[in-house]
Amino acid sequence: MSATADHAEERTNPAARLGFEPGQVVQEIGYDEDVDQDLREGIESVIGQDLVDEDYDDVADVVVLWFRDEDGDLTDALVDAIGLLEDGGNIWLLTPKTGRDGYIEPSDIQDAAQTAGLSQTKSISVAKDWTGTRLAAPKR
Repeated sequence: MSATADHAEERTNPAARLGFEPGQVVQEIGYDEDVDQDLREGIESVIGQDLVDEDYDDVADVVVLWFRDEDGDLTDALVDAIGLLEDGGNIWLLTPKTGRDGYIEPSDIQDAAQTAGLSQTKSISVAKDWTGTRLAAPKR
């Protein structure tokens, strides 16, 4: 694929900016009716397969965690997600944007990530109503 085609895909498929790669196993947690379907489909398009759900019983390369303020304790959710990852995997924490129901303060995300032993590496707008924060799991 040419560099121009890469940039065109990044504009049309928001998942292309998130670093997903063909063949990766991506486990999705926190799915609800408010998730961004275009982003989900974009991830599946990049990885070439369906996302696996919370019942998947093997490790994943990446965990996509949709999380809203009312979903409980973010630190606990992140610790649980770490246990689902292949060594060196990442968690994409997807939270509602400012002003949306379920919004979480960036400082709360940072505190929960640090407590869970994760490193925050990047935070970007991933969809109309969602912000994505990439969290790197510690090497085991």
